[in-house]
Amino acid sequence: MRYLTSAHIETLVTTPESLRPWLTELTSTPVFDDLVQPFAHPPLTTTTVVLRSEKSGRSTAFVVGAQTKASYSRPEEPAGCVRLRLEPGVTRQLLGVTAGELTDRAVRLDELPGPLGTFAPELTRLPAHEAIDYLDSELPQRLSETDTDRAHRIMLREAISVLAADNAPALPELSARLAVSERQLRKLFTAGIGLSPKHFARIDRLRRVLAYAGNTPWSHLAVNTGYYDQSHLTADFRTLMGVPPAAYLRGKLPAPTRCQVPR
Repeated sequence: MRYLTSAHIETLVTTPESLRPWLTELTSTPVFDDLVQPFAHPPLTTTTVVLRSEKSGRSTAFVVGAQTKASYSRPEEPAGCVRLRLEPGVTRQLLGVTAGELTDRAVRLDELPGPLGTFAPELTRLPAHEAIDYLDSELPQRLSETDTDRAHRIMLREAISVLAADNAPALPELSARLAVSERQLRKLFTAGIGLSPKHFARIDRLRRVLAYAGNTPWSHLAVNTGYYDQSHLTADFRTLMGVPPAAYLRGKLPAPTRCQVPR
């Protein structure tokens, strides 16, 4: 059975200039009446605001935190989605909670105390394009960032760029390079991303493997993405995706469950 991922059906949308400091990506998925294939959701390192519109007319706004392991689901009814993937380190300013409080959770947007939470009624009432226009005009006026917040966000971005490299250093070397303690760095990642630096690096590396899986031999992927060897890649893949690499490519995956949509 063929499993899809969001990358198969998402369309990248131009992020309004005023929202770019807060969003890494803005995507849209239309309503597909004939979409019956189950979905594979690989682990994710970002916090995402989802505006979901069902064909029946019901709309839901919710937040999905960083996901530490893969999940597999089947759509229950046709629905389209707009996904706002938040920049690392801005979750508290936008949602009123740290990213760590949302890890492996899906929470209704109107249950969160930040500025975005107060906009939930308008975001579920308006069509998708109007909802983005509304955020473009209203959200920047409600946001503030202290010098400390900005410094943490810059440091987090720098740490991510280092960890995303194929030859990423160990935590002691990374903390020394950034001139912070390992404890401070872990705290920064937990609050700003919802993951430890080590878990972030594992998921980022896995997602690079998934991008080339099927077109590149596993042994080459292991070398090119920083694993010790192919056995290391296979073990990490099984832990994070729930199945070995070869089984994943053959579509031998866990039975799909209900989509994680808060009501």
